[in-house]
Amino acid sequence: MAPTSKDKPPWKRPNPKKKAGTQKTLTDSQKARAREAARKAGRPYPNLIDNMRVAAGRKSKSRDG
Repeated sequence: MAPTSKDKPPWKRPNPKKKAGTQKTLTDSQKARAREAARKAGRPYPNLIDNMRVAAGRKSKSRDG
């Protein structure tokens, strides 16, 4: 059984088919959250996964309880 695109990591998936007006950019607050996630992980700048997580609107669980 051949793996589907969901089974592959994002960097190995083909680019999605583009539709007019569907490209979205991160807001300044989303960029700041991605930068913070990268900093916590010890990276100097956000990677694809940081950006995807922020764009999807996922919120990390608080460690405070």
